[in-house]
Amino acid sequence: MSTHVAVEIATQPDCWRRATALVDEAAPRLPRPGERVAAVGCGTSWFVAQSYAWLREGRGQGVTDAFAASEFPGVRDYDRVVAITRSGTTSEVLDLLESVDVPTVAVTADAGTPVADAADELVVLDFADEVSVLQTRFATSALALLRASLGEDLAPAIADAATALAAPLRPDWTGAEQFTFLGRGWTVGLAHEAALKMREAAGAWAESYPAMDYRHGPISITAPGRVTWVLGPPPAGLAEDVAATGGTFVAAGLDPMANLVLAQRLAVHVAVTAGLDPDRPRHLTRSVILS
Repeated sequence: MSTHVAVEIATQPDCWRRATALVDEAAPRLPRPGERVAAVGCGTSWFVAQSYAWLREGRGQGVTDAFAASEFPGVRDYDRVVAITRSGTTSEVLDLLESVDVPTVAVTADAGTPVADAADELVVLDFADEVSVLQTRFATSALALLRASLGEDLAPAIADAATALAAPLRPDWTGAEQFTFLGRGWTVGLAHEAALKMREAAGAWAESYPAMDYRHGPISITAPGRVTWVLGPPPAGLAEDVAATGGTFVAAGLDPMANLVLAQRLAVHVAVTAGLDPDRPRHLTRSVILS
């Protein structure tokens, strides 16, 4: 089966290059060092917001929190709200942007949508927009832009993404009955996103946790024929603990965002093998628009 999402996944190295090239142009609209920031989104965009928040605060650039747009507390002293929204039409994001009285910026793929009126500023990644309902390259391109805005050199990540696109999908991955994705720090958001891709695309049994918390209960689900996949460096001893369960341990030595590309490819493969259409996951639409 030929799918739009497979093509979109394959374009990510180029999209990341284009996103990082926008940093100087986007910088005046993005948070400044020292500002207190809330990053918001829905679904995949929320997980990107989580990764960005951890990275920004970890680099000493200011307090940064991440929220699902529907759960924004609205009571904290923020200087700026960053909203991530591929479609620019998601109801919860628009409602939030229209309700806050601090400067707002939206990172979006489509400037011709209601978010252009709801946000004070826009950063547009139209080259990363997608035909597929399944979100892949827009999310990672937004994160590439945000990582670069914090001073990161994305060249190694882009090279690793090309490696991830060429890597074989091992039979013990493609034939697994269950997947657990783990992360630490900024990669916890990526772990949540990897698990979401497996659920959305393939209807697969997939879970996600902070890597250090995995041994506090979730490891009980691990067994032969099941995969534990770490995005980023694994905690000491974790590989041995997974091996003792008979499960398959995966820790590809790639930039965590490139590791996510590998997981995206796996999700699409599992979906197509099961006879599903990953471009149009069950019960999902490109944007949630509430009446």
